[in-house]
Amino acid sequence: MAQVRFAAVWTAALLVTGLCACADDSKAPPSTPSADAVVSASPTGLRLRDKPWWPVGFNAPQLATNWSVNFGCGAQTDLDRYFGALPRNSLTRFNLFQALAVNKETGAMDYSPADAVFAAAAKHDQLVLPVLSPQDGGCADEQFKQRQWYVDGWKIVTPIHGRAVMSFQEWVRTAVGRWRHVPVLAGWELVGEPEPSNCTGGHCDLPARTCPADAAQVLRTFMDDAGAIVRALDPKRLIFAGYAGGGQCGTQGDEFRYVSESPQVDVVEYHDYSTTDSSLPGDQWNGLAVRLQQAAALRKPLLVAEIGEKAGSCGSVATRRAHLDAELVAQRNAGSAGALFWAFVPDPRPDQCTFDIGPDDPLWALVAERTTVG
Repeated sequence: MAQVRFAAVWTAALLVTGLCACADDSKAPPSTPSADAVVSASPTGLRLRDKPWWPVGFNAPQLATNWSVNFGCGAQTDLDRYFGALPRNSLTRFNLFQALAVNKETGAMDYSPADAVFAAAAKHDQLVLPVLSPQDGGCADEQFKQRQWYVDGWKIVTPIHGRAVMSFQEWVRTAVGRWRHVPVLAGWELVGEPEPSNCTGGHCDLPARTCPADAAQVLRTFMDDAGAIVRALDPKRLIFAGYAGGGQCGTQGDEFRYVSESPQVDVVEYHDYSTTDSSLPGDQWNGLAVRLQQAAALRKPLLVAEIGEKAGSCGSVATRRAHLDAELVAQRNAGSAGALFWAFVPDPRPDQCTFDIGPDDPLWALVAERTTVG
């Protein structure tokens, strides 16, 4: 019944706003109001339709790729097949970058690929968490975000694929204003793995980066100000902080708590790519255990929004499933609010050592087994 209701709401919204997931649409964002939020946060975790919810799901960053329209971000996905195969009550995190709403032929805004993602999710009653920009610039402007971007660069128009379109500030307004009526929208994430560090000598790899003394203050101000835009446009939805969580510039040690105290942060994150056997990776200053303690003190849920282990030529997908299952159990027992595997791809490479999770991977069954509501 919920699926029918959500599909009906979405169809009505299409008629009202003129949106169509099957055609180009370069119109101004519609001014439809927010849909009622189905996901909420409590000090003990997430809630779905007012019931305790521990979601498991996938990162599927390439869902808005449509090679006939945009510059893409990985392989193109059969959206109906993907959302139709997902277990109920799971969660999908995906890239909703400005570059994916730019027509590569005309340079004009074209929202149809992203519209198609939301339409397919609503059709199958599948919850989605869009990320509005990447820290490293991948699949976007290809520029690593440095301190000055978090100060005021996010308010300035920068070229994407050589074309000046809009600032990130305006993209936040555009995206939230356009899709806030989607009924299966779990919330919003401003930047994936934000880090206001500086590159040196034109190099932005980790050894070449420096962390300014005011990084935490800069990041907190950004979360306050950019988050306020989201909150004003969509006050019913959660705002997820996309931290990697492992001691990056701006969120080291107690800075994690300081930035997360922002009233515009509802859910904090940790990204787990540990290669050790520990289910609670990291050290005493920046590890998952201390992040869970900080989140509990803030009375905010912590989502392990990326959890990944390589498989393929370096190990079987069955072994990976067993390892990640043990991690899910341990992390849930420690107080985490859910976990999203990195990353679904429609074209996995089993002959290579990758994080690829294909359509037939045993992790799909694990999503169904470990997701709980009520």
